[in-house]
Amino acid sequence: MEFHWISCTFAAFFIGNSAGGDKKSPLLLYKMIKKELVRKLVLERMEELDRGLFIVDITISTRSIIHVEIDKEQGYVSIEECVSVSRNVEHNLDREEQDFELHVSSAGLDKPLRVLPQFLKNIGREVELITQAGVKHIGVLVAVDQTQLTLETTEKKRLEGQKKKENVVEQITFPMSEIKETKIVISFKQVAP
Repeated sequence: MEFHWISCTFAAFFIGNSAGGDKKSPLLLYKMIKKELVRKLVLERMEELDRGLFIVDITISTRSIIHVEIDKEQGYVSIEECVSVSRNVEHNLDREEQDFELHVSSAGLDKPLRVLPQFLKNIGREVELITQAGVKHIGVLVAVDQTQLTLETTEKKRLEGQKKKENVVEQITFPMSEIKETKIVISFKQVAP
């Protein structure tokens, strides 16, 4: 298997008046792990598992700390699936070349939805949406694509000619460019059978 690395080099020079004259430090070579290599290794294992897994995010810090967040089209990501993905990445990166720390986890329910497959997975669930203008909307996610998202909201309103407020259901469509954040509403209410 071919390994791909990004090389960043720099040299530091120290000038002094000691007996040897000017002294130069050795050339320091740093190798950073490529995000695309990690993505390739993660996708490789996901395809082997064939369980509807997808990547939510991959980050690599300057200290070579790799964070991989994954999710699943249906159901929840198991510990075994995280371990399997982690092993494939770890076994295909050379610790002799670059020391690294690797974390593979499922995308948390408390985090905003970030990629289209996450939105699609959660159609039918109640979400909290905050617009770029800071306006909050709570409703059921009914449709989504690359360009827009539709919520079904229920609000008590007094209708013309009525004495008391009634539940009014409406669908509101938001362009994706106007959405700052969308999170799943976590509820512990029990629904009667």
